[in-house]
Amino acid sequence: MAWSRTLAVGSLLAMIALGLAWELWLAPTGSGWLAIKVLPLFVPLAGLLRNRMYTYRWVSLFVWLYFIEGVVRGASDRGISAALGWVQVGLCLALFAACALHVHWRLRHAPVMGGAS
Repeated sequence: MAWSRTLAVGSLLAMIALGLAWELWLAPTGSGWLAIKVLPLFVPLAGLLRNRMYTYRWVSLFVWLYFIEGVVRGASDRGISAALGWVQVGLCLALFAACALHVHWRLRHAPVMGGAS
């Protein structure tokens, strides 16, 4: 299941890169202060790299905040900003799917605790 871990880490790194590029160079809104929205994305990076199950679980919920932003900006902005919003939506869906599949696979293949009663 290494591919799900690779997809999760890759999607998260791509979301960080997209958020910085979007707010600082490609379609900045204001003075670039919105680039701080990527800071929370650094928090789960260490846990995903260390293959921590708990991190995969909460990231699958946390990612929906960025999904909502992508949908709103994709539907309401114009030009490149709208396109970037839809790219963010795609990255969020990839991250969610990777985390959900990783958790599912690890739980399914975890050693059974206890014994038969």
